[in-house]
Amino acid sequence: MGRAHEVRAASMAKTAAKKSKLYAKFGKEIYMAAKQGGPDPDANLTLRRLIDRAKQAQVPGDVIKRNIDKSKGGVGEDYTPIRYEGFGPGGCTVIIECLTDNVNRTFGEVRNCFTKTGGKLGVSGSVTYLYNFCSHISFSGMTEDEALEAMLVNECEITDIEADEDIVVITGEPGDLDKIKDALTATERELEFFDDQVAYFPNDYIELAQDDLDKFNRFIGLLDDLDDVQDVYHNVKLPASE
Repeated sequence: MGRAHEVRAASMAKTAAKKSKLYAKFGKEIYMAAKQGGPDPDANLTLRRLIDRAKQAQVPGDVIKRNIDKSKGGVGEDYTPIRYEGFGPGGCTVIIECLTDNVNRTFGEVRNCFTKTGGKLGVSGSVTYLYNFCSHISFSGMTEDEALEAMLVNECEITDIEADEDIVVITGEPGDLDKIKDALTATERELEFFDDQVAYFPNDYIELAQDDLDKFNRFIGLLDDLDDVQDVYHNVKLPASE
């Protein structure tokens, strides 16, 4: 399997919460984007991108509308983005992104997840240097060569493009996500997008022994249960069944 497979697998293996958790995650992000940049998606590109991602994740329209409307009131929660880095079972690396209205509470909860599974919370920068922060788009509906031509025609600079069977994966600079996706949709091909986001992807992956893998799955489960956790990135190569 090539790099494209690993990138896609890592993206798919990212913390997958239950529907209620997923709705809450997007609800927070949409609310904050609308509050900070305005409730009009046409004038707020960050909000527009979040709405597109929410729809792809099958978040109901009323959840999206409710959180945009809430932002118009001018009074409501203020969430602070915060990132934690650390080392999980078997020496794996983990990046945890949160939105919280109580930093002290969130810190304690995340630290407990590490402690209960034999991991260690690291300092800022202890893990992120091992990851690539980039735009990531995976889709089907055209070949790798056709996708590359679309990038060239629209003068989109990308850092990598690979195909794994019928899935094409493109990575680029963090600020170029919308430009890359617009270039693809401009081809008017019937494309199916599986993922389009700006995220952390590890430079290398590791395999865990079964005992450590069991601890890692428990670790991820504990993080899933935390309302303040938005995204979790890691460098564990999961078995196909995971």
